Amino acid sequence: MRAFDELRKLEIFFKEESNRGCSIVELYELVQHAGNILPRLYLLCTVGSVYIRSKEAPAKDVLKDLIEMCRGIQHPVRGLFLRSYLSQVSRDKLPDIGSEYEGDADTAMDAVEFVLQNFTEMNKLWVRMQHQGPARDKEKREKERSELRDLVGKNLHVLSQIEGVDLDMYRETVLPRVLEQVVNCKDEIAQYYLMDCVIQVFPDEYHLQTLETILGACPQLQPSVDIKTVLARLMERLSNYAASSAEVLPVFFQVEAFAKLNIAIGKVIEAQDDMPVYGAVTLYASLLTFILHVHPDRLDYVDQILGACVKKLSGKGKLDDSKATKQIVALLSAPLDKYKDIDTALKLSNYPRVMEHLDNGTNKEMSNVIIQSIMKNRTYISTAEKVEALFELIKGLIKDIDENHQDELDEDDFKEEQNSVARLIQLLYTDDTEEMMKIIHTVRKHILTGGPKRLPFTVPPFTFSALKLVRRLQSQNENVSGEEAAATPKDIFQILMQTIEALSSVPVPELALGLYLQCAEAANDCDLEPVAYEFFTQAYILYEEEISDSKAQVTSIHLIIGTLQRMHVFGVENRDTLTHKATGYSSKLLKKPDQCRAVYACSHLFWLDEHNDMKDGERVMLCLKRALRIANAAQQMANASRGSSGSVVLFIEILNKYLYFYEKGVLQVTIDSIQSLIELIKQEMSGENTTADLSADAFFASTLRYIQFQKDKGGVVAEKYSPIKAEFAETS
Repeated sequence: MRAFDELRKLEIFFKEESNRGCSIVELYELVQHAGNILPRLYLLCTVGSVYIRSKEAPAKDVLKDLIEMCRGIQHPVRGLFLRSYLSQVSRDKLPDIGSEYEGDADTAMDAVEFVLQNFTEMNKLWVRMQHQGPARDKEKREKERSELRDLVGKNLHVLSQIEGVDLDMYRETVLPRVLEQVVNCKDEIAQYYLMDCVIQVFPDEYHLQTLETILGACPQLQPSVDIKTVLARLMERLSNYAASSAEVLPVFFQVEAFAKLNIAIGKVIEAQDDMPVYGAVTLYASLLTFILHVHPDRLDYVDQILGACVKKLSGKGKLDDSKATKQIVALLSAPLDKYKDIDTALKLSNYPRVMEHLDNGTNKEMSNVIIQSIMKNRTYISTAEKVEALFELIKGLIKDIDENHQDELDEDDFKEEQNSVARLIQLLYTDDTEEMMKIIHTVRKHILTGGPKRLPFTVPPFTFSALKLVRRLQSQNENVSGEEAAATPKDIFQILMQTIEALSSVPVPELALGLYLQCAEAANDCDLEPVAYEFFTQAYILYEEEISDSKAQVTSIHLIIGTLQRMHVFGVENRDTLTHKATGYSSKLLKKPDQCRAVYACSHLFWLDEHNDMKDGERVMLCLKRALRIANAAQQMANASRGSSGSVVLFIEILNKYLYFYEKGVLQVTIDSIQSLIELIKQEMSGENTTADLSADAFFASTLRYIQFQKDKGGVVAEKYSPIKAEFAETS
């Protein structure tokens, strides 16, 4: 580059000499007498540039002379640099259309001929470089060749800049001549680089109109040429061209671009037997991207490409090549990104067949991509057939494909995967109740194959999805008779009973118990007493046989009491049985405070505001008194074991229950019983052995303030509360 800069100064010197009256023709003759050929030709090119600029001779003649004279240097590296210099000094003096150097449509051909000749000679020199020197230096020479490739490629860039090169000239002359040189040089480095150059420097519309020619050259290249990258870049350019404007799409249809590309890719893959799988998949991925830009409505084309990919992968089993799997994920993700609708992917028969070739880890990764696409676009899968196809597609997340690999997955990753599946279940929905019933059957069939690790994640969303249908059926069945309904709540409850039972194999008794109670409540809303009773029975069996941890027992018993309190469907006998059991469980809890709280919670089971036949004041009082006895026993135990009677918070909690039921009108809760309880609390709090508890003090003070507040209200409420003596000052 420094030498060329110096020669530029020499050119300026020659130009100034000609301005002083020195004949440029004589100068052109004179430099040809230089002794050494290499300096002679550099001088000749430099003076030749000034000669063309003087316009004393036609540019085409001078250029023709220079190109012929340069043949005198056959040393590859020296010849390359000489011709590169010739290209540099002549590029702005070509007889092109609109050029000052007698350029017109005819002479533009001379410019093209000059550049093509220079390109051909330079390529020959560049290819010949590989044969210079000993075999052991081959690697070094290839590195040098790669560094010099731009010298050759610049000719193609100059060609693309010539105004006279229109589509016809490009099709008839330029491209065939360039490709002829590329194919005939039989050199791997040159073929790959020059094909890439052709694709990069010439306009997109030219590539589109000459697609057949350029693709025809591909199978003729050396087997070692990375043709997949060349074709991938060509398709990428065409894809971007198609995406740039809708107006160009008719041209793509007119030249049958897809058919030509498809045939060419088939021929290249066939010609290169040893092409790695990832190479073939890369080509199909590029072709698929092309199709999605040019023919987004032609799903048959998309499926055809996936089918060709399946054919290439057949017999290969699961792929363990990371490059290939990465390309397959790209191939399968493209339709999802384009259509933003899983429905479209489910119509592609070859889509799942391609997925089968992914190793387990990548299969799960792809399944996650599919689920994320569904959730991102809030796509509801609305037929059982599509649900079946979808679950078949993401089976890597639904069940263990390979038993040996199930322990390798990180626990957090596994939870994240299964939470995605759980969210997906909520998007399997349709307003058609008959179809929704089919979807529920399909989902159940698949999730039950998931094994004990997955069931705790998938059964809850399935249960709530089914219960949503139950409530919909319930509202519809008010207007439809039982015979006409395609599905009934009773059918769904049977499915749910069997599904929740499957959780016993895990085992997760607390989760199963919660789901049984949810179903019982739904059965209650549907007025199905036997069904609700059966769900409660199952919950009780789980409580008795499976739940042994004391904390879990406390949580479960409160859940049971809370659900039972909301039930109105039970007859007297069934209700008594369930209530009796719940109170029995409460009084058998391990810790006295837990016992006490569960027993006073049971008092709510005997007094329901909205049901007059469920108001039994005596049993309410019985529960409260039993709770009081347990609280007393807890105090005594604390006294015996620790020497202090412990907190009085249980008594204050029971006092609040007394006040609640007193307000509700439970006659058995009298002023005297409330008053005596207040006195008991005060006495306990002022006792010598009582442990100071600031939270209990604040709780009691707040309760007394509430009584005072009710007194100050006036009217019936004040009248009701006025007999209670609850002096706030005494608690200080």
